[in-house]
Amino acid sequence: MLLPDPKPGLVVRYDYLWAHEAVAGRDQGKDRPACLLAATDDVVRPRYVVLLPITHSPPAGEVVGIEIPAKVKHAMGLGDEPSWVIVSEHNIDEWPNGGLSPLPGRPDVFSYGFLPPGLFAKIKASFLDLAKAKRSSAVRR
Repeated sequence: MLLPDPKPGLVVRYDYLWAHEAVAGRDQGKDRPACLLAATDDVVRPRYVVLLPITHSPPAGEVVGIEIPAKVKHAMGLGDEPSWVIVSEHNIDEWPNGGLSPLPGRPDVFSYGFLPPGLFAKIKASFLDLAKAKRSSAVRR
């Protein structure tokens, strides 16, 4: 099993734990695509990453998301339904971690690939704006 190097913009399969689930006492989430936003330096141990969930549910209320264009989703194998990268909450976890899982039907593949640089820049900027405004929830795993 070869895990990918944690580089910003990488989309992996991960058991993302929503903030409301963590508040309710859960410690495991649902396997879903997640965008790796940032990683600590590779010489630091343990190494930590920031992961943003990708969901088919449109953002509502205080939830902020960036829609992934259909062309990008298709190229990455993320299906045909609309999807959003949620930027108003995130998980912080060690890398590697037990929450990473292989893609369905591909037991040795753990990533969908990388988001295009322009889309990733938009996601990162939105996340940072919300974090500065203290409108982002973190779940430490």
